[in-house]
Amino acid sequence: MFSFLEKNPFFFTLAFVVAFAVAGVVEILPNFFKSARPIEGLKPYSILETAGRQVYISEGCYNCHSQLIRPFQAEVQRYGAYSLSGEYAYDRPFLWGSRRIGPDLHRVGDVRTTAWHEKHMLEPTSVVPGSIMPAYKHLFTKDADFDTAFAEAYTQKEVFKVPYDKPGGVQLGDIQEAKKLFLEEAKGIVDHMQDPDIKAALKEGRVKEIVALIAYLNSLGQGRIETPKVSAKGQ
Repeated sequence: MFSFLEKNPFFFTLAFVVAFAVAGVVEILPNFFKSARPIEGLKPYSILETAGRQVYISEGCYNCHSQLIRPFQAEVQRYGAYSLSGEYAYDRPFLWGSRRIGPDLHRVGDVRTTAWHEKHMLEPTSVVPGSIMPAYKHLFTKDADFDTAFAEAYTQKEVFKVPYDKPGGVQLGDIQEAKKLFLEEAKGIVDHMQDPDIKAALKEGRVKEIVALIAYLNSLGQGRIETPKVSAKGQ
């Protein structure tokens, strides 16, 4: 058999491709599925964070910002621990991005505060001189979409089995309980903001899109992982 293959390059190549493909399936796929599982301690997005993620998507933030830190020393020194595939297990869709007109945001929650984000979104050059990012003042006047955020989180729980409502984890509950948690979490954000209109709106039971977006940005980082902490090579 082997002498036949040696004399027939076409069949030798075909046999090699088949053998290589089988080896790849046996060796690569199991490791791929293992690495794609949620890393230990990964928390689902809260309703407020989900609403903010929807704002992030609708505003096209992924067109200028990536959320994928590669395992290169220069990147981990600038942005933080490199990204692991298991960190994206609850992300639908992924927001890796393909351009870095602005900095990578996968660890932004570890290095920026609510007050900083408020100033940055209202007037970017006030905190980043020379920034080319446009101001997002309309986010300070539009209400966050609680109903759509709840529907998305509920779908994640029921269809994709994202672990909401687990002891000590992120709670969802029914829509009334979710709305209460939504407002409570929003208050934690608004308490660190300066805009009086944002504070007044919350007292009326309305949460502005900027509050939800900041909650989402604050969730991006190692704080979303309870234990163990993600480590980075070279750090």
